[in-house]
Amino acid sequence: MNAKIKIFAGSSHPELAQSICDSLDIPLAKSETVKFSNENLMVKIQENVRECDVFYIQTSAPPVNENIIETLIAIDALKHSSAARVTAVLPYFFYARSDKKDRPRISIAARLMADLLQTSGADRVLTMDLHSPQIQGFFHVPVDQLVGAPILCAHLMQRDLTDHVLVAGDVGEAKELGRFANLLHLPVAVVDKRRYADDDAAVATNLIGEVRGKHAIIVDDEIATGGTIIEAARFLMERGALSVRVVATHGVLSGPAIDRINRSVISNVVVTDTIPLRDKRSDKIEVLSVAPLLAKAIRRIHDGDSVSDLF
Repeated sequence: MNAKIKIFAGSSHPELAQSICDSLDIPLAKSETVKFSNENLMVKIQENVRECDVFYIQTSAPPVNENIIETLIAIDALKHSSAARVTAVLPYFFYARSDKKDRPRISIAARLMADLLQTSGADRVLTMDLHSPQIQGFFHVPVDQLVGAPILCAHLMQRDLTDHVLVAGDVGEAKELGRFANLLHLPVAVVDKRRYADDDAAVATNLIGEVRGKHAIIVDDEIATGGTIIEAARFLMERGALSVRVVATHGVLSGPAIDRINRSVISNVVVTDTIPLRDKRSDKIEVLSVAPLLAKAIRRIHDGDSVSDLF
C-alpha cells in the first residue's frame, strides 16, 4: 500500500503501542481522549490522516467496556477523517470467551464485538490467540490471528527441556498442545476436569498421559483467575511431577490470580504483554513482549505481504 502508515494508541496499553512504534521506527501518532463529567467520551485525532493506512491499537484491559467504546469512537473518527484504511489491532480481543451460546438466553458477545467494530468502520482486524478461532468467522472483513506459541517456545528452549512434558490444564486446551509439541518435540498429557455444579470449582479427576518423574509445563491461551492452572498444578504434583511451570499468551490475572499463584506449587509463570500487568506483579511471573511480532505483522499488512508466515 502506497499510503503513509500511522499508528494510534487507545488508553488501554500505550506502553505496547510505543514499543511497536519503536520496532517500526516510526512515531506514535497523536490523539486525545476526553472524558466528560457525564462519562461520555470524545476522541480527537490530532494529525492529518487523509488517505493514510491507519492502525489503532487497543487491548481488552480494565476498564474493558470503556475501552471498547473508546475504540469504536476512535475508529469512527478516523474513518470520517478520510483515512484510507483502518486496522483495529486488538492483541487481546474483547469478550473473546463469549464465543458461543452455551446456555439459554445469552448473547454471543464476541460476535457482537465483531459487528460493532465493522459498523464503526474497521477495514480489518489484527489480533492474537483468540479463545476460539471461529471468532474470525464472525467478521466480514479480513482478520489476522497471530499466535504466541513461537515466542513462548523460544523462551522455553533457552532452558534444558530434558524430562519435560507439556500439559493441557483441561480437555478444552488440548488442541493448543499440538503447536507447542511440534516446536519443542516434547510428549503431552491432559488433565481431565469435572464440574459437578454451577457454583462448584472444577475438580481434576483423571490424567491422560504420564507426568511422574517429569517437569510439567502447563500450556494455556490465557490465565484469568488462575483456578484452572492452580488445580491442574496441584493434581500434577500429586501424580508425581517434579515441578510445574505455566506458559500462556494472555495474562489477564484477574481477581485472586496473583495471590493464588504466589501460594501455589507453581514455580514459574510466563505470559506476554498483550495485556498490561502494571500492579499485577509477582516474583513468579515473567513477561515477554509481543511488540516485535505485532510490528512485523503491521509492516506486512501495510506492504501487502503475507502475514501467514508469522503464524
